[in-house]
Amino acid sequence: MPRVVIRSMPNGPNVVFLDGKFVTELCRCGHSQQKPDCDGSHRKAGFVAPAAETIVLE
Repeated sequence: MPRVVIRSMPNGPNVVFLDGKFVTELCRCGHSQQKPDCDGSHRKAGFVAPAAETIVLE
């Protein structure tokens, strides 16, 4: 079964890895014009959020 890891970065997006390989960055600030993908809008918007625990699905 594939291993999926999602890391919520401090003040940034959720980063998705599949079997250890980068897949995508998902918006968590709500400001991206490319939802569900992150387009970096969190920087301009001043989004502040702590890193979250890594979620592992196996």
